[in-house]
Amino acid sequence: MSSAALEVKGLFAGYGRIEALHGIDLRVGQGELVALVGANGAGKTTLLRAVSGLLRASAGSVTLFGREITRDSADARVRAGLSQVLEGRQVFGPLSVQDNLLLGGYTRAARRQERLAEMYALFPVLEEKRLLAAGTLSGGQQQMLAIARALMSEPRVLLLDEPSMGLAPLLVKEIFGVIARLKARGIPILLVEQNAHAALSVADRGYVLETGAIALGGPAAQLLGDERVKAAYLGL
Repeated sequence: MSSAALEVKGLFAGYGRIEALHGIDLRVGQGELVALVGANGAGKTTLLRAVSGLLRASAGSVTLFGREITRDSADARVRAGLSQVLEGRQVFGPLSVQDNLLLGGYTRAARRQERLAEMYALFPVLEEKRLLAAGTLSGGQQQMLAIARALMSEPRVLLLDEPSMGLAPLLVKEIFGVIARLKARGIPILLVEQNAHAALSVADRGYVLETGAIALGGPAAQLLGDERVKAAYLGL
C-alpha cells in the first residue's frame, strides 16, 4: 500500500476547451497537512474540484490510500473517505445548524448521532446555536459549520478550499486554530489558501501553484523563507 494518504499524478483538467491544470503532481502523507498556495486564477479551486470528483480530469490519476479513485463519482469519493469544504462555505442557510450537520453525515447514517456529539465537542458554539438557521451565523461560525459538516462523513482525507476567505483577521486566526487542532488529530489535510503566510505557518509541506502548474514545492518552513515566495505571496 502507498504511504501517501492522497496522491495526484499527471493531472490535467479544465472547462471545455480551456485547460486549467497542466500535469499536476502532489502528495499528502498520512497525518500530514499540505498547503497549496497561489494567486487568484492559478487553478487552486479547479485542482480541488478535480481531486474531489466535482470536475472530471482529462488525464492523470488520483489515489486515496493506494486505491485509484480517478473515475469514481464525487459521492463515491466521499464514501471512500475524501471530503471537501467548499470555497465560500456553502452552508444551507434556511436549515438549522444541526440539520446541516446531519446532512453531512448521510454516508455514515449508523454513526450520525455519535458524530454529532463529537462535532459539538469540537465546536461548542455550534451546539449553542444548533437550532438556529445556519444563515444567521457569523462568517467565522459558518466556516466552522462547513468544516464540521465535512467531518461528519468521517473523512480519511480532508480538502479545505480557502477557509479564511472573507473573514476578519481575528476570525482567520480562530479558523487556523481549528485547522491546527484537526492536524493534531492526525487527519491528512490538503489546504488551498490565498493567505500564504497563514497556510504555510501551519503546514508540514507546501506547493506553489502558478497558472495551472506546480512552480515550487517543499517543506513549509523552506517555502516561507524562499525569496520568490516572499516577493510574490508574502508581501515581503
